[in-house]
Amino acid sequence: MGPIEDPEVQCLVRIATAIKRDYIHEDAVWADSPFAWIRTRPSRQIGKIGEQLVAGWCTSKGMSVVKCRDPEADLIIEGHRVEIKFSTLWEAGYYVFQQFRDQDYEFAICLGISPLEAHCWVIPKSVVLENATPQHTGKEGEETFWLHISVKEPPAWLSEYGGNLQQALEILRKMGRTPPQAGQTGRP
Repeated sequence: MGPIEDPEVQCLVRIATAIKRDYIHEDAVWADSPFAWIRTRPSRQIGKIGEQLVAGWCTSKGMSVVKCRDPEADLIIEGHRVEIKFSTLWEAGYYVFQQFRDQDYEFAICLGISPLEAHCWVIPKSVVLENATPQHTGKEGEETFWLHISVKEPPAWLSEYGGNLQQALEILRKMGRTPPQAGQTGRP
């Protein structure tokens, strides 16, 4: 594609360039991020990307990871049923982990991605449900919850469940290996 020759189109290009920052100013923060592409994906894909990131990371650390065969949990990590929640950093400086339900999982892994950092918490389900706030009523009246976590000032209750990837990894390793229950094997 060659240069734009039409002077009227060139005029529109100058105007579009001038107003671009009014619409995508936040993207400047993410411009050099290796994670920026994730933010361009539709929301239905972002959750799956989060699961793949957690599965790949845990596998790279020598952990057993399999896809859960029922819809009550996302993965089975070292024999534990785990729900994965994923968020990129919102402009206001916090992560929003959404769609928590009271389902059959032991832990929630909340992975937050900032432009050049990652934050991770491994939280028992009971603690998640104690601290989450109602989000909305979903299909068939099932209540959903969410957690808002400030990167600069995470809530005190969260400190024992991780913060960075190394801390989350230590928690995952302390959970120990338990054999999966019948019907819970598969591939991530």
